[in-house]
Amino acid sequence: MWTERVRAVVLRHRVAVGVAWLLVLVLGGAAAVLGLGRLDQSFTASGGPGHRANQAIQERYGNGAAVAPLVAVVTWPAGTDVRAGGTRLADALERAAGPGARTVSYAGTGDEGFLGADGRTVYALVYPAAGKPDLAGLTAVEEAAVTLRAGLRSALPEARVEVTGVLPLQHDSALAGPGPVALAAKAVCALGLLLVLVLAFRSALGVLGPLLLAAVTSVGALVLVEAVAGFTEIGFVVVYLVPVTALVVAVHRWAQPPGTAARSAVTGGAAGAAACAVLALFPAAFLRSVGVAGLAVCVVGTAAAVTLGPVLRSVSRPVVRRPVRGTRTVPATGLVLLVLLTGAATQLRVGNPEARALVASGPARDGLDRLTAAGVPSGVLNPLEVLVPGGTDPAAVAVRAARVPGVLLAAAPADWRRPGSAVVVVVPEEEPMTAAGAGTVTALRSALVDTGAVVGGSGVVDRDLVDGVYGLLPFAVPVAALAAFGVLTRRLGPGAAGRAVIGGLLAAGAAAGALVVLWQWGPAGTGAVTGWVPLVVGAFAFCVSLERAAASAAGGPGWAGPVAAGAGALAVLAVGIGPQVELALLVSGFAAGAVCDALAGVRTGAHPGVHLDWSRPRPLLPSSIDDRDHEYDRSRDGT
Repeated sequence: MWTERVRAVVLRHRVAVGVAWLLVLVLGGAAAVLGLGRLDQSFTASGGPGHRANQAIQERYGNGAAVAPLVAVVTWPAGTDVRAGGTRLADALERAAGPGARTVSYAGTGDEGFLGADGRTVYALVYPAAGKPDLAGLTAVEEAAVTLRAGLRSALPEARVEVTGVLPLQHDSALAGPGPVALAAKAVCALGLLLVLVLAFRSALGVLGPLLLAAVTSVGALVLVEAVAGFTEIGFVVVYLVPVTALVVAVHRWAQPPGTAARSAVTGGAAGAAACAVLALFPAAFLRSVGVAGLAVCVVGTAAAVTLGPVLRSVSRPVVRRPVRGTRTVPATGLVLLVLLTGAATQLRVGNPEARALVASGPARDGLDRLTAAGVPSGVLNPLEVLVPGGTDPAAVAVRAARVPGVLLAAAPADWRRPGSAVVVVVPEEEPMTAAGAGTVTALRSALVDTGAVVGGSGVVDRDLVDGVYGLLPFAVPVAALAAFGVLTRRLGPGAAGRAVIGGLLAAGAAAGALVVLWQWGPAGTGAVTGWVPLVVGAFAFCVSLERAAASAAGGPGWAGPVAAGAGALAVLAVGIGPQVELALLVSGFAAGAVCDALAGVRTGAHPGVHLDWSRPRPLLPSSIDDRDHEYDRSRDGT
């Protein structure tokens, strides 16, 4: 096979090959860091009507759109006329919010939806001037929350003032940092990762080998992805997908015998590349981003396995160990669990986690608690912004919107108008990730369909993601699976190819189901899973499952899958355990994807997992590059 010839050439020029990959790691790493700015950092779905409305609002008004506003909450002393106090609040907001900000409250609208049921609390919506839907804009909004809180407290000393909102809640969760228990768990996971690699490979090279392969794969793939981002929109989410996929695949490939490592890497990499290339062709930014990133990992990872892998292996000699065979109970139990989790995935609710689940304490949580205690529903944190075209009366649009079930208030501020357009704010009672909130968005769009107005705002981002991206999955997933099946059939035959693809789909679906069980139904009770997380996790689980299946069909050891899964799960948990809910969602999804893939690979009578120990030194110039293959083959034959 051509991989044998490549390995011979590589081993004759091992120094040059090693230096080349070192340059990829160093120079490519610097280029990858510098090129991060090319990636779209908005985390929003493009192409939908809400996205187009948000872009137009951002261009014409300079803020708002996909970024949820700050919510100022003021509780007056007992006996204070809150309606009169509303005027003072409006004046204070004008000074504290800064130039370019858009604000709306009771004073400017007279709408009693801005008043709490306790008779003492009022709230206002504030869109800071720098509120763009990218990382820099989100940071600016977080900073604006601190400034707004300080300014209002100075201007209204007799009142209790809080500032909350989706971004301040997320920011407070990040600032909280992991507590002692979380830090201990992170340390345990990091030590567990090291222990898994040491027990599996029994040497320093055995530990460093897969980490080096993962590092060069991650760097090379990110450079390629950033190059593509110069021509088309690629989302920042690839920064999470690339290194985790590279690590699990690298550990799995390092566990393979030398004779099958390159061949299985080519087969698994080609199948994964074909599936990801199909995803990249679909007209949705998220699918394109995931597809391009997966394709880059498959291409660079395969090149590293075929060239750098033999160089790293050439300094050690494998020691054959007796396999540990499985039982019939484990495959049956694993299959049942995969099927159950895949069924749970049908209950996936896509959207930002509910506000109450974002952080347990902090200034923003104090504001949220004050709102709900006053009888104000949490839907005010994610208002809708309706872009009204010129020639249409925004006040009439607001009146029609206010009649929609589930709408708390709708207002058309006089200063939210520009030549040729106006913006109407619509405050829903329920958060958009809930079933009731999603229903309100749908009903509002239907009610305004004949006015020419388009519904945007932070509350429609998740709805657009469901309609624009998840709506394509029934078409994208089968086509990607067929592409992988076609590649695997040529190398493994239709039976093995079918089992590999079905296992990959089960692993991806079960990973999404695990997110539902852990977060929607679990103690955290987030109510929803951040929309892009299941997409990234599913692509990861499918790609690593194809790799595992290709290696298994080529005769690789059965223990490689569990070792790779354990290493990947422990690595992401060591990084992501903490109070930041969205990061915890992502890393738990990756961990679940790795474990589900391992379960998909467990089967009765699995290949006798020959354990290779790379601890013995090997001469730098072996007499025959095929010695290790012959040794492995004799061990399988019992000779």
